[in-house]
Amino acid sequence: MTQKKVAPTVQTVEGNMPPSYEEANAGCPGYYYGEGTFSWDDMYIRRVFIRKVYSILMLQLFSTVAVITLFTFCAPVRIYIQTHPVLYSMSNLLFLVTYISLACCGDLSFYNTKSVVLCIGITATVCLCVTIFSFQSKIDITSFQGLLFILCMVMFFCAIVMGFVVPFGYVPWVHAVYASIGAVVFTMFLAFDTQLLMGNKQYAMSPEEYIFATLSLYLDIVNLFTFLLQLFGNGSE
Repeated sequence: MTQKKVAPTVQTVEGNMPPSYEEANAGCPGYYYGEGTFSWDDMYIRRVFIRKVYSILMLQLFSTVAVITLFTFCAPVRIYIQTHPVLYSMSNLLFLVTYISLACCGDLSFYNTKSVVLCIGITATVCLCVTIFSFQSKIDITSFQGLLFILCMVMFFCAIVMGFVVPFGYVPWVHAVYASIGAVVFTMFLAFDTQLLMGNKQYAMSPEEYIFATLSLYLDIVNLFTFLLQLFGNGSE
């Protein structure tokens, strides 16, 4: 993540005017002309970067949805994973997408089909709205790092409280509060990472970090889905 470049003030030395910053950097990829505008080369690089990130992200999400569909609609597979939870607990030895899919599906197998489909629909709607907002809004979410840190600390302390409460029994409202906070936090992170991807705010992600950008968005979406499932999901069938 890099901060947006701003042209420094040029001063004369012994009466001679040196080349301006604009002249010295003309034609360089990634150079900003003025505030918030791009050179043509940078705009092209950024578009290619965004297209590459979303292409990889779609492949990851389709793979995850395929595994979710198998675990949700295939009764023998769902029953098998319910009786053998060690399978998805040990899946961290596998590829990242497979691990997240299996870990997520291990939880999905304990929810009914309607809850899973509902949460997938809500997640898709939230992601679409956040993406449109991030691309159209002038609000700079990348400058809200302090707020994101505070929200993460709130989640951390809520998790500690749940650690003390859960052994004494299931408390629905405590889990609902925790799931609501988690959904809000990862919605904010989704907007934050999307604007880093765009590159026209205070902070931007380097076009060379397309793998990191893809994984950031993927984890935001998966975590948002799991918290929504905790919030709206019903028990297993």
